[in-house]
Amino acid sequence: MRLSAFIGGSNFLGLPLGVLGVLGGSNLRLAEIGSPRAKFSFAGQILPLEYAIPSLFSARTGNEREVQEAIEKADVLIEAMAWIRQFRDKITVIKLGGSVMEDPDALGHLLVDIVFMETVGMRPIVVHGGGAAITRAMAEANLESRFIQGRRYTDKATLGIVERVLAGEINESIAERIETFGGRAMPLNFVGETNNNVLFGERLTLPNKEGGEPIDLGYVGHVTRVDREILDNLCYAGQVPVIPSMCETETGERLNVNADTAATAVAQAVGAEKLIFLSDVNGVRRDKNDPDSLIHSLTAAEARRLMADGSIEAGMIPKVEGCLDTLSKGVRKIHIIDGRLRHSLLLEIYTNQGVGTELVAEPA
Repeated sequence: MRLSAFIGGSNFLGLPLGVLGVLGGSNLRLAEIGSPRAKFSFAGQILPLEYAIPSLFSARTGNEREVQEAIEKADVLIEAMAWIRQFRDKITVIKLGGSVMEDPDALGHLLVDIVFMETVGMRPIVVHGGGAAITRAMAEANLESRFIQGRRYTDKATLGIVERVLAGEINESIAERIETFGGRAMPLNFVGETNNNVLFGERLTLPNKEGGEPIDLGYVGHVTRVDREILDNLCYAGQVPVIPSMCETETGERLNVNADTAATAVAQAVGAEKLIFLSDVNGVRRDKNDPDSLIHSLTAAEARRLMADGSIEAGMIPKVEGCLDTLSKGVRKIHIIDGRLRHSLLLEIYTNQGVGTELVAEPA
């Protein structure tokens, strides 16, 4: 077969028609070139043009597939647009902790999500823990971790490690990674030359279940005041505040704070639109062992009913109870999502279905 003739025209299948030839000499004729009905005649048979130039049609099929993929991406953006507009200029508090902090890739995806959120106009605030890293550092220092009712007992030596690892290394590292991904972040801690801590509190004791004096936890506290002005100024300047779960007393004493309760205190203080807890499960389930039994949306009343009938149990109970308390104090929505799922933040906030559980206050 050889090129025996040229056909005029502007464009066909992405190529100038002038380079398309009649293949097979006089036996092959092309008809209606440039139209969807293009055919050719070969040995008296009228056949679709793709039989004559299959490689070009393969290219077109591939191009159509790429176009379809691009259209699907555009559909995702259109779905996200309504949510982007709804949450623009609204504050979202994100609590980082657990196994997510131990997986650099999972943490990286979450921080990219946070940069995206800030880029499209949301005001994210990050509150983080770092229990596993603290435990490792204590083991390296030949110190044994001790827990009372699920809270780390913090003596003077432990406090020094918590301050160095949590308020120093982890806090600074998260802020640096956010900036590596193109965002702007401000680590808010009392380590180094500048003290820009925003959490203030007092020592915490626990009730003694056997009666008697309250249980002392050492240098452990709870947040009583949040410097909202600093957080507002940072958010509206396009920076992501990064807050370690430690506080100072009014006299300057440093205290270790539970990260969930620290995030809750921040969300309440700034009047957050959303508070998001990153968990090792995909949310609240009707059956804790069945990921497919995920409950996408819960009112406060429904959550209490599920706790009463045992559907919500064990470690999820205090988290849900904390969520309900936070809802009662003005935060509009609380989300529990699996932080190990790639881009779980974006999927939860910017899609119609979401990937976790959303808890909302009672309908008005």
